[in-house]
Amino acid sequence: MSIKNSVTMIKGIGPKKASALAKVKIHSIEDFLYYYPRDYEDRRQIKAIGSLCNEDTALIRGKIIRLFSSGYGYTKKSILKLLVTDGTGEIEVLFFHSAYLKNTISKNVDYGFYGNVSSRGSGLQMVHPDFFKWDEEETTGILPIYPLTQGLTQGEMRNWQRIAQDFCQQIPEYLPLDLIRRNRLCSLQYALENIHFPEDLQRIKEAKYRLVFDELFLLQFGLLSVKNQLNKLPNGISFSKNIQSEDFIEKLPYELTVAQKRVIEEIYKDMESKKVMSRLIQGDVGSGKTVVAATAIYKAINSGYQAVLMAPTELLARQHYKSLKQAFQPFDIHVGLLTGSLGIKERKQVLTQVKTGAIQLLIGTHALIQPSVDFYRLGLVITDEQHRFGVNQRDLLSRKGENPDILVMTATPIPRTLAVILYGDLDLSIIDEMPPGRKQTITKTFTESGREKAYEFVRRQVADGHQAYIVAPLIEESINVDAKSAIQLYKELGNKFSNLEIRLLHGAMKQEEKDRIMEEFYSGQVHILVSTVVIEVGINVPNATVMLIENAERFGLSTLHQLRGRVGRGGEQSYCILITEGKTRMSKERAAILEKTDNGFVIAEKDLELRGPGEFFGVRQHGIPEFRLADLAKHIQILETVREEAQNLLEQDPDLIHKNHQNLKNKINITFKNIETLSI
Repeated sequence: MSIKNSVTMIKGIGPKKASALAKVKIHSIEDFLYYYPRDYEDRRQIKAIGSLCNEDTALIRGKIIRLFSSGYGYTKKSILKLLVTDGTGEIEVLFFHSAYLKNTISKNVDYGFYGNVSSRGSGLQMVHPDFFKWDEEETTGILPIYPLTQGLTQGEMRNWQRIAQDFCQQIPEYLPLDLIRRNRLCSLQYALENIHFPEDLQRIKEAKYRLVFDELFLLQFGLLSVKNQLNKLPNGISFSKNIQSEDFIEKLPYELTVAQKRVIEEIYKDMESKKVMSRLIQGDVGSGKTVVAATAIYKAINSGYQAVLMAPTELLARQHYKSLKQAFQPFDIHVGLLTGSLGIKERKQVLTQVKTGAIQLLIGTHALIQPSVDFYRLGLVITDEQHRFGVNQRDLLSRKGENPDILVMTATPIPRTLAVILYGDLDLSIIDEMPPGRKQTITKTFTESGREKAYEFVRRQVADGHQAYIVAPLIEESINVDAKSAIQLYKELGNKFSNLEIRLLHGAMKQEEKDRIMEEFYSGQVHILVSTVVIEVGINVPNATVMLIENAERFGLSTLHQLRGRVGRGGEQSYCILITEGKTRMSKERAAILEKTDNGFVIAEKDLELRGPGEFFGVRQHGIPEFRLADLAKHIQILETVREEAQNLLEQDPDLIHKNHQNLKNKINITFKNIETLSI
């Protein structure tokens, strides 16, 4: 039997269990080995009942001397009470909804009980402990606790994992031996054995270190390989050094910042070189990334090439279309828009103009990567809000030209360490300066008791001629989530502000309706826009001065900062109001950070510190492998070591042709099988 065999080859796993395992992405025997425990139960020491204290977590061994049950089956009133003794004392063990267990247990038989101890009157009690007939080999020691889904139990998972352990030797060691020795790593087989069934805590530590190292190394080597391959492409476009952007910049109604000028220089240097540009522009909300990208578009088009800009939403694509069409009008540059909502006739016309070169800049959504989109001479590919796209989507768009230059933008500030990982295949440019004269948005936090005061402030701002956003975490009310919904708020505010024009906007609406509402808000016909996070990116209404966020505790710091960035885009003082019921230390700390600073990079560092990398990896990067153990907030030192090792190996053997690197080559190709650019 092979590790590649289906899980149904293991005794006890039929179609029903296989279906449950598929929900947690376990399809083969090998998948079992890479399905790691989320925690462990240390059952190495049996505690005497007489020594137990309130709030202990303990393993006891004893006999049932008394048994009482009421009700039957799984009914709410069914209760099973056991009195257990080990000779040193007695403890009551209680199971609710479990009277059916009465028929499965016996008196005067040794059982093990593992759980939390609590006080009950003058005695002690365990409620719903894990229990089993005593079998020292199988049920003591350090036991793994696995993430489960309906239809699976810990006992089943442990049994199947023990069977899978017999196949560990079939998994080849793929890291070079000198790298393993240099970093004092345990073997892969040792790691996979001890991550599941360790003999002691030190072995868990050694196994985790090796497996975290592997995850980070594979990701780094893979992304650096993509970058390396782009650098080796033979026919990169060398745009003319004679074509600069002074004419375009002179017509702008504002001065560029020093940071913007620096980034333009970095981009132009890439564009003029023979290598394919692959660069990320990272800048805070309002730092001026779009105008920097526009200078690159200007250079590409005046060099005789076309440019394309892909945005994650139709709202953002239309905004780019409107602003760039206006900016390029004096230079006779033709701009086109391609989105999923275009009619057949209009779409056909756009596709024809793109193919003939009549449209020099095409702006759109995912519709741009469809096979029917052909360019006449594509030289520059730009993606906006890059964290919402995947490596493969970027790759598909790039293939529509002959090695075009690639420029990607994100308004989500990402700590440099994380950016190096997330965009390891890209060079990094940071716009770390805001345009002069922009006022800092004042941020205040209110609890439910201060809601009316917050609403009154919104009313005053609207009376002064301004507009407001009110954002909710949900579209509709949910019995599973205690939070305000946009629909609920819209109804409430309609009654409260009956003399004002209020509109509702959310992602489930048809595009035409969303566009109409946004146009009404932009033109000032609408005073208050009630919305979900659909307005996180892509809306620029200078007259909006208030952003009120309901249930702010349900959003990450970076998302709150992005939402706040929707106001303060005009000359007036703007405000962000957070209404929160969060009572935890983290909730209060996050609110305090937002009140204190509007620097997105500082906020991103704090977000990484408080919440880990989830905010940045919340949207899957298509084709990039998931982390099972690695945590970028905790494993920064390992990350630095891994990056250095990956770069060294890439310099020594970029195509992994050495015989000692064949296993690594195979592992990389399997790990990155969904990224077309990467095939070593």
